Amino acid sequence: MDDLSSLTESLRELATETVGRLAQAKCRIVFAESCTCGMVACELGKIPGVSEWLCGSAVTYRNDTKVRWIGVSAVDIDRHTAVSDPVARQMAAGVLDKTPEADLAVSITGHFGPDAPDGFDGLVFVGTCNRMDDGSVRCDARSFRMKSVGRQARQIEATQTVLRCLINALTLMRSTKD
Repeated sequence: MDDLSSLTESLRELATETVGRLAQAKCRIVFAESCTCGMVACELGKIPGVSEWLCGSAVTYRNDTKVRWIGVSAVDIDRHTAVSDPVARQMAAGVLDKTPEADLAVSITGHFGPDAPDGFDGLVFVGTCNRMDDGSVRCDARSFRMKSVGRQARQIEATQTVLRCLINALTLMRSTKD
């Protein structure tokens, strides 16, 4: 099995587990995707029963779209670049704000080349925001470095990373409610 086939099989397993975890938690999810171009929602959409939990995904690939669709600060994009912790947090917060039925939002922004600025090639940030019982929103972001080579392999690896972050977020949400 080649590397892409292995990545794809692992992705299918993660998507299935994620939908099961969303159902267990009775959690509705929305995404803001940049470098994955909607792949996270696409992979979840392949799993039967996901329509109860998946609200949608805003593919905000370009900076202006991030600003106009989900309210990311143009100043922060200029100051930190689109591939940054503040932008990942704002993407998740913005798409959650636009999706009142969602309990949790996850975002991803990254750079897969070519022509990535120095230090950015393969770097992604995943943001999460969840609604608390009191109506407040809690946001977090983490950075990851993709190890795969090639754009398609990196998009699959990044999608896996998002799903793992989502599984972790659902586990944390569940433990705080128990």
